[in-house]
Amino acid sequence: MARVELSVNTQAPDFALADYTGQSVSLSDYKGKKNILVVFNRGFL
Repeated sequence: MARVELSVNTQAPDFALADYTGQSVSLSDYKGKKNILVVFNRGFL
């Protein structure tokens, strides 16, 4: 995947990734919705 740099107040480009069940989920699926991002650092497991 190419590296993309964003400036402040720049809209993120749309992208899609597979979720834990293999279903494709894209950033645009959540446009206009309130979101919470939870990140777990798996390096300590």
